[in-house]
Amino acid sequence: MRNKNIVTIGGGTGSFTLLSGLKKYPVNISAVVSMADDGGSTGVLRDELGVLPPGDVRQCLVALSDSSETLRELMNYRFDSGGLKGHTFGNLFLSALEKTSGSFAKGVEEASKLLDVKGEVIPVSEGNMRLQIKLNNGKILSGEKQLDHNEDIRSNGIKNIFLKSKIRACPKAIERIRKADFIVIGPGDLYGSILPNLLVDGMSEAIRKSKAKIIFNCNLTNKKGQTENFFLEDYVRVIEEYIGKGKIDFVTFNKKKLPEHLVKKYEEREGSGSVIKIKNQKEKRKYMIFSSDILQNKEIKINKADTNASAHSFIRHDGDKLAKVLSMIFELSDYENIIKEVI
Repeated sequence: MRNKNIVTIGGGTGSFTLLSGLKKYPVNISAVVSMADDGGSTGVLRDELGVLPPGDVRQCLVALSDSSETLRELMNYRFDSGGLKGHTFGNLFLSALEKTSGSFAKGVEEASKLLDVKGEVIPVSEGNMRLQIKLNNGKILSGEKQLDHNEDIRSNGIKNIFLKSKIRACPKAIERIRKADFIVIGPGDLYGSILPNLLVDGMSEAIRKSKAKIIFNCNLTNKKGQTENFFLEDYVRVIEEYIGKGKIDFVTFNKKKLPEHLVKKYEEREGSGSVIKIKNQKEKRKYMIFSSDILQNKEIKINKADTNASAHSFIRHDGDKLAKVLSMIFELSDYENIIKEVI
């Protein structure tokens, strides 16, 4: 039986967590990564060197790497002083590879060889991807970094997002979606990591036309002004506005109760109702919900040298637990065929 072709769509810490667990299973992984990031080290490199954003791609490369622990730690090493303060070695490395190889995609391919990556990491586009955020009061903000630091968003809320200019998806990303058995969306910030990928020209259409089963990994918590008071159903509704109603086949959802002290700490920052719930357990739906303990138990340590540290979540998925649930979903169709043959 051939290994299944899995395409993941996302970015940031969510993709890192997912891929870290998924690489341990016999599947062909193609990680399609958002290129909208313009905050922290990535934002400085974009502005000063004119390179594409390396941060989210770096995290995915490290997650899928089978190289030594030392090399993986090196890629994530963040300088905490001097002129390089806030930068990770991996971001600088990828930016240098883009310059020497002639393109970001070629640089990522070279980095993949050096890091012994299991699968492939594909930037969703090599265009200049700049996110625009329209608020409910009509104001328009420029840049993905605004999602984490702008008080207008927290006060007024987001109406919709769009790209400053039309950019095309990488042909390889479209090709992998066309051949996929499963497309896995998230986990990750809805407006920062997931939807930007679907705004790139060709992406939503490719997913709509794909015969792949689509899985959405629902987040654990909401963000004030962005997904405030969202239920699981709201996430599905918004994503399907881009890829087509009824396209999501499966949703993974955490059923383990979050630690009270972490919930309290999170709600102090993001407001009440931050923990995502299922709105109607008895509602008839086209997608199947896999509810399980997929919560990371160990304490999340945030690097203080990270200039975006204050925006990071300290409540996260466990990559191994999530991958185990996904592996069961991947095998469902095989089991159904076996049962049909027995009958």
